[in-house]
Amino acid sequence: MSLNDPNWGRGGSRGPQGPGGGNQGPPDLDELWRNFNRRLADLFGRRRREGGGEPPSSGGRFAFGGAGLLFLVVIAIWAASGFFIVVEGTRGIVLTFGKYSRESTSGLNWRMPWPIQSHEIVNLSQVRTLEVGYRNNVRTKVLKESLMLTDDENIVDVQFAVQYLVKDARDYIFKVRRPDESAMQIAETAMREVIGKNRMDAILYETQVDVANKARDLMQEIHDRYETGIQISTVTIQNAQPPEQVQAAFDDAVKAGQDRERQKNEGQAYANDVIPRARGTAARLAQEADGYRQRVIASADGDASRFRQVLTEYAKAPAVTRERIMYEVWDTDWLGATRTLDTHILALRNKLGGDAITTLRGVGYRLELP
Repeated sequence: MSLNDPNWGRGGSRGPQGPGGGNQGPPDLDELWRNFNRRLADLFGRRRREGGGEPPSSGGRFAFGGAGLLFLVVIAIWAASGFFIVVEGTRGIVLTFGKYSRESTSGLNWRMPWPIQSHEIVNLSQVRTLEVGYRNNVRTKVLKESLMLTDDENIVDVQFAVQYLVKDARDYIFKVRRPDESAMQIAETAMREVIGKNRMDAILYETQVDVANKARDLMQEIHDRYETGIQISTVTIQNAQPPEQVQAAFDDAVKAGQDRERQKNEGQAYANDVIPRARGTAARLAQEADGYRQRVIASADGDASRFRQVLTEYAKAPAVTRERIMYEVWDTDWLGATRTLDTHILALRNKLGGDAITTLRGVGYRLELP
């Protein structure tokens, strides 16, 4: 059959072999379309009416109804895709064609479906941690981040951790392109500034907590200046030490410093023991000297007073006073000499006799005893 034959595509052949002959043409396109519409109608629960065949326009109506129902289902699914849930402790940011539109609180929320609107969820309660100078373990060092210059031109190896929260979801998403990376750079910058204002010995042994607090305040100031929406919670210095290349020499210097401090402490302890005793001895000697001075002065004053009294009496009766003074001196100062003189007189009595001894005593002769 030729393509120009008007019966082409009409079912059976109308040639010489007659209907139902072996030489049949291509299937009827109208019949195929009707079969497709019938199956689509059966899919949505519709039945064809009994009797003769329907006209082609009826199949088109069925096709339009099924396509419309399918379109409505697709629209419903597309609209339902705009629902989203924001859990407690998070914040939803709704974007309209990529531009900030609004914030959504916790609960079930709806937005226009994609591509008109989209949303991002930001966790405000999550504590995020930055590790500067190390990763996972202080032994896994990142020297590019940890080596820092001090105020006295030394180098220290510092590893520290920073914990922070997101306080403003809008600033966190829109004000900074990569907020976590920016927080890392801000933490390193702030710590380098604080380390550069302190001496090495103070950083290693004295002011680590103070350094961490100053670095935290400086980090927060920088974040507020750039409006990153980040709140710094804590800064903790995990480790601070000299570089490994000079660790041995530094240990020797530290040991020498410790020996110096030990000797200073020993000297101070000895001084604390000796000085109070020396001061006590000096105070005792000073008190004894003062007592001796007062005693001598009092004795001298007494002697002077007695002498003035004797002088007054001597002026009244010089002979009597002279004799009395002579007897007083003989009884007091010469008492020991008198006893010795009596011993010699007894010896002389055997040689000279009693009269000579009496004469010696009577005239008051002064003997030169051997």
